[in-house]
Order: sequence, then C-alpha cells, then structure tokens
Amino acid sequence: MGKPTKQRRKGQVAAKATGPSGAGMALVKNNPFEVKINKQKFNILGRRTKHDVGLPGVSRSKAVKKRTQTLLKEYKEREKSSVFKDKRFGEYNTKISPEEKMMKRFSLERQQTHEKKSIYNLNEDEELTHYGQSLADIEKLNDVIDSDSDNEERGILSAELTAAHFGGGGGLLRRKALIGEEDEEEEKPKSRKELIEELIAKSKQEKRERQTQRENALELTEKLDTDWKEIQTLLSHKTPKSERKDKEEEKPKPDEYDMIVRELGFEMKAQPSDRMKTEEELAKEEQERLQKLEADRLRRMHGKDEQENKKKPKHMSADDLADGFILDKDDRCLLSYKGGKLNVGNEEEEGGNEEEEGESEEESEGEPGREDEEEAIVEEDDATDSPSDLESDMGSEEEVTANEEQKKKHKGNEKKLQSEEEENAKIEAARSELPYTFTVPESYEKLKSLLFGRIIEEQLVILERIQKCNHPSLAVGNKAKLEKLFGFLLEYIGDLATVEPPELRTIDKLVLPLYSLCQMFPEAASNSVKFVLQDAAHEMEEMIEVKGRATFPGLDMLIYLKITAILFPTSDFWHPVVTPALVYMSQLLTKCQVMTLQDVIKGLFVCCLFLEYVSLSQRFIPELINFLVGMLHIAIPQKRLQSYTPVHPFKPAGKNSKLLLVCDKKDMETWQKQNLPLSIMTRLKESSKTEMNHFRLSCLAVCLDLIKKCAALYKSLSSFHEIMQPIRALLTEHIPVSEYPKQLQELHQNALKEIEDKGKHYTPLVCEKKKPVPLKLYTPKIVKVLEFGRKQGGSKEEQERKRLIHKHKREFKGAVREIRKDNQFLARMQLSEIMERDSDRKRKVKNLFNSLATQEGEWKAMKRKKFKN
Repeated sequence: MGKPTKQRRKGQVAAKATGPSGAGMALVKNNPFEVKINKQKFNILGRRTKHDVGLPGVSRSKAVKKRTQTLLKEYKEREKSSVFKDKRFGEYNTKISPEEKMMKRFSLERQQTHEKKSIYNLNEDEELTHYGQSLADIEKLNDVIDSDSDNEERGILSAELTAAHFGGGGGLLRRKALIGEEDEEEEKPKSRKELIEELIAKSKQEKRERQTQRENALELTEKLDTDWKEIQTLLSHKTPKSERKDKEEEKPKPDEYDMIVRELGFEMKAQPSDRMKTEEELAKEEQERLQKLEADRLRRMHGKDEQENKKKPKHMSADDLADGFILDKDDRCLLSYKGGKLNVGNEEEEGGNEEEEGESEEESEGEPGREDEEEAIVEEDDATDSPSDLESDMGSEEEVTANEEQKKKHKGNEKKLQSEEEENAKIEAARSELPYTFTVPESYEKLKSLLFGRIIEEQLVILERIQKCNHPSLAVGNKAKLEKLFGFLLEYIGDLATVEPPELRTIDKLVLPLYSLCQMFPEAASNSVKFVLQDAAHEMEEMIEVKGRATFPGLDMLIYLKITAILFPTSDFWHPVVTPALVYMSQLLTKCQVMTLQDVIKGLFVCCLFLEYVSLSQRFIPELINFLVGMLHIAIPQKRLQSYTPVHPFKPAGKNSKLLLVCDKKDMETWQKQNLPLSIMTRLKESSKTEMNHFRLSCLAVCLDLIKKCAALYKSLSSFHEIMQPIRALLTEHIPVSEYPKQLQELHQNALKEIEDKGKHYTPLVCEKKKPVPLKLYTPKIVKVLEFGRKQGGSKEEQERKRLIHKHKREFKGAVREIRKDNQFLARMQLSEIMERDSDRKRKVKNLFNSLATQEGEWKAMKRKKFKN
C-alpha cells in the first residue's frame, strides 16, 4: 500500500506543477458552469466597460505573471549594480526631434568611418556612399540577382554547381586552384621600395600638372591684359565741364543724420585703460619705493656721490662688432670761410674757444699790473735784443708763472672748502630726515622711543611707513606684528592722556592710524579694547570692595571710551565691544560718587558719550536721566524733595549737595558761555574763586543742553512725560532762573520748551485677543440633494471632502491588499529557493554517503582478500 500512495503523491505534485500557470493548463478543459459572466444592462457613451467574461483562475494567473515579470525580476537583481545605459546621441534629450537625432547619429557614424588613416597622406580620397553602399561599388554595376524577380534563366543551374554536386568535382577543384593562384599573384603585397617609387611618381605627375595649369593661367591673364589695354582707350571719354557741373548740382545735399554719422565715424575711439591693481601689488610697489628712498638717504648720509653708483662702461673686446651702437650726437664737421680761408671746426670747439678767451680776458682784467709788465717786456724785446735784456726777460717770466701757480692753489683750496661745506650740509640734512623704512616695534618701549618727543606730523609719517613697509601681504609674520602694534598704540594714547598737560591734539591725530589698523585687524582690535574695559571694570570692583565707594576714572579711560565709539558701530543691538562699554559707563554714572567739580565734568562727559552712542539706535538709558536730575539737584539752593527724589550717587543733603550752586552775582554777570575742554580738569586746583564759579555755570549750561538733546531723542516714547517729570519739576519749581545770566535763561527756556512739546505718539500694533463676532446674516442656506433618502453634506466643499476621504480609503485598502499579495508572492519565492537549496544539499549529501559506502565496501573487500592470503 505504501508504494501506490507514494506514486499518487508524486502525481499530485506533478499536477500542481502543471497548474494554471504551467503548461498543463492548456490540456484542462473549462467547465461552462464555472464561467462567470457579468451582463451589462445598457450601454453608456464614453464609459469603459468593466463587465467582461471571467474564467476561474485567469485573473490570478495574470497577476502572478505580472509579478514574475516585475517584482520577481527586481528581487533577483537586488544585489546587482550593473545597469544598461543607452549612450546613443540624444536618446534622453526630449528637446531634439527624432529626425534631428537620426541625422546627427548618421553624421557621427560617417565621421568615424571616414577618418584619415594617415594625417600625412595628402592624396587620400574620401569614400562616398549612397544608402550605406560605396559609390565605387555601385558604378561597377555588380547587381545582385533578386530571387523574387521573374527571369527567364530562373531555375537554371550553373556548370560549377552541377559539377560540384553531380560529378566532375576534380576538374572544378583544379579550376578553383588555378583561379586562387592568379588572385594571389594579383594581390601580392608590394614592397616598401615599390610603394615609395609609386608615391614619388604620383607627386611628380601632380607637380607637372600644376605647373602646366599655372602657365596656362599666366598666358590667359597676359592675353586678357593686352585686350583690356586696347579697349580702355575707347572707354576713356571725358564728359564736358558743363555736364559735370549739372551732375554735381543734381547731387542731393547730405542730411543732418548722415553728417552726424560721419562725424561719429571719425571720432576718437576709447583707449583701453590699465587694470586696477590689487592691494598686494600696491603694497609691494609702496615698499619698493620706500626702500629706494631709504637707500638714497643712507647714501647721502654717508657722503657718497651719485656718480659712484652709476654703472661703469662695459669692457669691449677687440672682436666686438658694436651692433647696438647708436649715434647720439652729430659729429660731422662744419665747413666755413673766414678771412678768405677755409675753416673746418665744430660749434662746440668754437664755443670752447670763446669760453677760454673770456676766461683769459677776466684774468687780464683782474691783473692790470701783469698787462703792464707784459707790454713793457714786449717793448724791450722790440727795442733791444741784448743778452742782458734776455736774462731780465727770463727772470720776469719766472716771477709771473710763480704768481699764477699761487693764485690757482688759492682758488683750488677755496673750492675744496666750499665743496666740503656743501657735503657736510647734505650729510646733516640726510641725518635729520626721517628714515623711509621702519620695522614693527616688538615692545611698547620701542614704539615710545620712536614717537615720543617728535612733532605730530612726524609721528603720523612714522606710523604710516611702518604699516606700508610691513603690510600683511609682504611677509608671513607681518600680520601678528601689526596686531601687536594696535595694542602698543592704544597704550601710547593712554600715556599721552596722563601727561601734564595732556596732549589732546596729538591723540586726535593718532586716531587715524588706529582706525586704519582696526579696519585691517578687527578681531585683534576688539580684543585689545575689551581687555582695557575689563581691567577698568575690575579696578572699580576692587575699589568698591576696599573703600566702599568708587571714583571716576582718569582722562585716559574716558578717551578710550570716546575712541571705542569711533572705531566700532554703536547702533548694533549687541556688539562684543560696544555693549560692555555701555555697561561700564552706566556703572560709572551709578556707582561713582560726585565729590568735586572734576567728578562733575567727568560725569557730564560720560553723559555726552551716552548720547553719542545711542543717537542712531535711540536706546533708552535710565542712568543718563537720573544723573542729569542729580546735576540739577546740586545746583538748587533749597532742597524740597516733594516732586522728585535724587538717586545714588547723589544724596538729598550733605557736604557735596551744593557743588553747582553760585551765589555771587558779580561772577554771574561776568560769565560768558564757553565749552568745557577735558584739559580743564588739571587746572581746577590752581583757579580762583571767580573762575570756579564760571566753571560751575558752564557745567550747568552743559547740563541744560544735554536735557534738551535727551528730550528730542526720547520724545517718541509713550512714557516720555513720566520719564521727564522730575526734570520738569526741577526746571519749573526749584532752579532760580531769574538770578542766572541771560544765556543760561535762554538755555533753560529751550530745554523746558522741548520737554513740554507734545510730539506724535504712535501706539504699537497689537493683535486682538478674540476674533470679532460677525454680524448675523438672513440669507437662506441652500443644500444640494443628490440622492433622495440619503443625508448629504451641508456645502459643496464638505461633499468634496467626503468624496476624497472615501476615495482615499478605497485606494488605501487596495494598496494594502496589493502590498500583502506582493509580500506573499515574495515569501513563496523565497520558500521555493530555500526548498530548492535544501533538496540540492540533500542530494549532494546522499551522493557523498553513497560514495563513502562504496569506498568502505571496497576497503573491506580488500581487507578480506589480504586476510585470506
């Protein structure tokens, strides 16, 4: 029973293998009762019919077939990276039409086939084709006989074919052998010598043909020239003048447009200008210029002559042909007649003779005794020629020559002295000049030794030359050196501020090189200024811890705050340098007590800096308003603290509560408005009582001016009147305005007017907390009823939304169903792969066991034989 069941199972497996998707499906006959037919009730135009005849298993077999073509293919190629790409021209370019693609592909193919084999073979001809066939083969008229054409000789066998198939093969083979030998003789390759000889013969033949063509062309041109000369005499007929004038008059005058066009044509065209040089090129040129000037200065300082540095003439050998000789001057002699005789000479020689004659005349004029002596000698020579006379003449000549030599020596000594004095003057002038090249000072002491004690202009020149000679683009370490120079220069400015008296003009001029260095190295500059601010803040904190109160800093720190506003932008919301500076200034106004007039001046200076910092951003500074209230508080005689309260560091009453109070009417009458310079702080101790009162009134005038500027700046704030209420109360109720001079009264009125002036206040835009309630509308609500008995949505948008939701659900379910079927299909494929691998492994194991069993049997048989033997 076991065997038939095994066969039956095998048959079932075979039937499954030849199921709907296999080849056995063609043998199965469909049952007509299993065919499902969906009848269509009525035809509708424009609608695709879904009522098809469905066979059992057909749709499933289609789906499996489609998955095997797509999903199974992707599954099998999941680990493969090779991709076929169509690299034909324009295959993926949709902008090119198919005709253009075909034409371009054909032209590219022609280019590949017709490339020259040798670039030096000029006689190589290009092969012409027609529909892919060579024109040379077409001209041979080797037409191929078409098998479909109706020809009389159709069906007739050739002699060669009959001999090959029906006997006579030996004769045909002999004939073929003879034909092959002839072809070999014809197609025998030529040697190199023969090819070169053929090439030479062809080139000579072409040369002869070109020569003959050239000669024929020359003959024809000569003949044409002779014929033209004969005809030209007939054509040269001049028209009379009257006709020519008529033609000229008939010519139209040029239009204004034509004249402008001609003028534009003759105008000068723009010449190309030189390109703009880069910053590195300009720095290099400036460095070379300064180095050249410095070398010239050193040469003059050492007393070297310019002619020594000039290039000496090069040595010329005897074999030199002097190819580069240029005649600078005309050395030809001039011919002239003078006194009936031929005179040959140069203008320069004549000029030289004239100069010599002039010198001799001057010498004769300067020595009248000498002329008389010469005249006496001449007269004696003319009168007598005795030996004694000759001896006397010789003695007088020796005396004259000796005098001349002494005079020449004296003149030479004078000239030497003058030249030495001039050289010494040049050397001193060169030493007094500033050097043109400088190295960057490595320490603050070196910078101070370079700048201190010099005038402002020289200091600026030194700093400028340091920057030009050590530009960052000229060397690698120049950037770090110039970054240190910024810190040294900042420290030097601080030292100038602490000198008695402070050199404020020099500081004002030194801000320019400081600004240029800040622009070149902004990060290093910001770090240096932040370090200064940090030190000042630490000093203030230490002073508060030790003494319990802080004092205003020195003039150097105030100048640093002023320089910060020049070097860095103050309108930023947050800045790494300006923001700490603002915090430090606010601490100065709140923590530093006002003890003397110097503190008052420093506080007012900080207030001016605050207004400069916030002029663009219009940031509100409460410390500024409180300090101005305190300034007005210490200027009133009677303290009534009903409408205002002074804030620290000011006290309601005490020793320093009347620093700005002036009681002397004479001093008030003699006061005149003037600016308060920073250098005044060093002179307050040595000033008289009248000067002190004048300083107090000037401080009060500055305070009123600051109040006016603050009112103009913060006028747009919504709480402006609440902020300025204490200042208004002090100005209207407490300050004795009637006792002050007229200029102070005017300032008081202007400040009060600016405070009481009502500017335009704009409330900020704010979103409403609740949505406004709409008005009730009485229009009827219309709802479309599409299907009776079924409730529909209220509006069209709601119906569309429901339709889309329903469509989304349907598509989602279909997508999930298809994904589930794809996963099942892939699982079946994976299972079949695993089963196939397992069966293959079992087969191999079985074969291995069988081979081992046979080996074991053979081994045992051999062992038995040995045992028997």
